Amino acid sequence: MVVTRRQLTLSGELLLLQLAIVVLVLGAVGVISLAQSAATFDRVEGRRVSALAEQAAWNPLLRARIQQPAPAEVLAPLLHSTLTQSGVSSVTVADVHGKIVSATNTTIVGTALPLGHEGVARGRGWSGYLVLDGERELSAQVPVLSTQGRHLGTVMIGVRAPTAWQRLSGASPYLVVHLGTASLIGGLGSWLLARRIKRQTLGMEPREITGLAEHREAMLHGIAEGVVALDPQLRLTLVNDVGRRLLDLPESGVGRSLSALGVSGRLYDVLAGEGDSRDEIVIHRGNVLVMNRMAIVKDGRRLGTVTTLRDRTELAQLERELGAFRGTTELLRAQAHEFANQLHIISGLSQTGEYDEVVRYIRALRRHKESLDVRLAATVRDTAVAALLMAKSSLAAERHVRLRLSERTALDRLDPMDAADLATVAGNLVDNAIDAAAGGEAAWVEVELRQDAASVEIVVRDSGPGVAPELDQEVFTRGFTTKAAQGGERGIGLALTRLVCHRRGGEVAVTNTADGAVFTARMSIGRPADEAMETTR
Repeated sequence: MVVTRRQLTLSGELLLLQLAIVVLVLGAVGVISLAQSAATFDRVEGRRVSALAEQAAWNPLLRARIQQPAPAEVLAPLLHSTLTQSGVSSVTVADVHGKIVSATNTTIVGTALPLGHEGVARGRGWSGYLVLDGERELSAQVPVLSTQGRHLGTVMIGVRAPTAWQRLSGASPYLVVHLGTASLIGGLGSWLLARRIKRQTLGMEPREITGLAEHREAMLHGIAEGVVALDPQLRLTLVNDVGRRLLDLPESGVGRSLSALGVSGRLYDVLAGEGDSRDEIVIHRGNVLVMNRMAIVKDGRRLGTVTTLRDRTELAQLERELGAFRGTTELLRAQAHEFANQLHIISGLSQTGEYDEVVRYIRALRRHKESLDVRLAATVRDTAVAALLMAKSSLAAERHVRLRLSERTALDRLDPMDAADLATVAGNLVDNAIDAAAGGEAAWVEVELRQDAASVEIVVRDSGPGVAPELDQEVFTRGFTTKAAQGGERGIGLALTRLVCHRRGGEVAVTNTADGAVFTARMSIGRPADEAMETTR
């Protein structure tokens, strides 16, 4: 039969440890009390026996009879009187040769006097502990001198040293009661403390708490998302490796406030919020972060917040590429819809026999198409950007929005990388402008592209309601479109636009005019994006 050893619970271990501490403290108090009692006994009794020995040594009878034959019978009453009156343990008299001539303990008469110091034999005094007849005594040895100062002998008076128990009880009449009371209070306090800690640890044992902490560390540092925890005072209490990397926090950041860590702007607003929040978009150091915040509340008490972060920079790039394919699909759908409408018109005219009208309608369509192509070819020489504007024109027409080019538009052929970034910026701005203008009367969107030796400026105007002044910066940091200015959130198109402009050393801004909103973006061309971004730092 195997007997398993039962392990103590956390409360049991704490109780035993606290009781052990109480016992150690009480033991230390007892030792200190004994030491103090011993020091007091040595000081007080040492002075008393020294004074008694000096008094006896100056007694005329003792000085007169110490050198006479058989002094024991004469001195015995004096010694016993001193013993009785002073309460000492022993009184002994020795001659100048160190031979005991009289003593309260008659068995040692005739023996040699034990000397505490060799100077006693030459007439010097001494006090200290001696072992006499198996008993340890605090003794004082004083020389007996004649009136002429001649050394006649020695008087020794001793008091028996108290036991440890006698010293402990003599230290204070209530010391035992005090120690007992302290033991009871300490034991009760230890039990209450153990119960409180048991409740605070939710009944978990140390091995369970250790396992939970290990699992938490493994989980926090093993997941691909960043995790940031704050207390109610906005101090950082926890952050995993991914969160530290995404927010560029120092290794010693735990325990410091967001302000002390240099967190500000939109990132500060999201992290410092009180309630729950989902899918907040923040552009931080060139990264597109999606953040979800959850408030931690227990028993009605707010403990702080936990925010998770996902890096969507690469995903945003994929969304941009996917948007190009989606735009192509929308273009084909819009053109199919436009061609279907034109074919319906031609079919209707043919069925009614209006063949001359069919010819005129087809010629009008051809002239409109040729005029648009010729104008685009004359002002926008980059084929990728021209194709983009052609596609956006078809989409705008389907939504009853007129897309037009400014007369000041002039763009030469660009490097493929420059053209791709320019198409991203222009496409996002035009899409947002079409969204804002659609639904209005005589809706229009105007695109202006201007180029110099080192940069390109894109200006997109629309006939929409404009952007609220308080959102002129939020539309880029929060990932709103112009529709979002009216209340609806729409992805991260403008956030990506600002990101591309910053990466190329430029900027994007929005203003309002009497007609609507004007978005102006500028970006460098003709050199790597990283170099352009480094130049603007």
